[in-house]
Amino acid sequence: MSISNTLFCFGLGYSAQALIAHLRQAAPDSWRFAGTCRSDSKADAFAAQGIDAQVFDGSAKLIRPDILRQASHVLISAPAEQGGGDPVLRQHADDFAKHEHLKWLGYLSTTGVYGDHGGAWVDESMPMTPSQERGRRRAEAEAAWLDLHKQHGQPVHTFRLAGIYGPGRNALVNLREGKAHRIVKQGQFFSRIYVEDIAGVLAASMQKPNPGAAYNVADDEPAPPQDVIAHAAQLLGIAPPPEVPFEQAEMTPMARSFYAENKRVSNRRIKEELGVVLQYPTYREGLAALLRG
Repeated sequence: MSISNTLFCFGLGYSAQALIAHLRQAAPDSWRFAGTCRSDSKADAFAAQGIDAQVFDGSAKLIRPDILRQASHVLISAPAEQGGGDPVLRQHADDFAKHEHLKWLGYLSTTGVYGDHGGAWVDESMPMTPSQERGRRRAEAEAAWLDLHKQHGQPVHTFRLAGIYGPGRNALVNLREGKAHRIVKQGQFFSRIYVEDIAGVLAASMQKPNPGAAYNVADDEPAPPQDVIAHAAQLLGIAPPPEVPFEQAEMTPMARSFYAENKRVSNRRIKEELGVVLQYPTYREGLAALLRG
């Protein structure tokens, strides 16, 4: 076996694991995988899957930084911190600045950096005007990673993810668990993306690097959230939950804050520049695949 690339993931979460699975399937003998998690028990579980994991919470440097220094590709999916700042850069900015053979670095951000656009379409040419604290933290982290590219020439790419769904995290699961609600706010759109399509976009960028670039990662059809729930209920052959006006809905402050920003996210760039063909171009294909299991 000839391993030519090493992917190091800061944060071996949902999207990172999907990327690892994608690369293993596409080129099983070409990759070594390593990354970080939050506990020793999780590190042991990843080791059993052939992933060299170590614990990292942003409070100290990696115990074994040599693996990071040897990585050909790096994915950053660790969240930006409360009050601003990126935990990975805080601990390892020097390692990245001095990295001599890094082919690709991807930072996973959010479409929340665009803020509210009243349901209008947004693309990567638009300025970041986040209205929520989590969006502001991501915008600051994006800027910090982009500085790494500008000052040290490292191949930084930013991916602004729409709402992620996939196995275990979707409207079908919420309906089955009795947690789904059809909250209606007139004119409200949300963009979403299937986790396997995130992996496909990241892999396409690895094949065609464009350092400094930012990409929206969303499917073809932004939709009102109540429509997705209704379609999922139809697939399950059950009655959808009743519609509840947004003003009357009982929601956590976090859930309510998502409705404060309304936009439709364009995915034109990933198609035109990276040649991406989405496996699940709308929530309909995605939910149908999840129902099939």
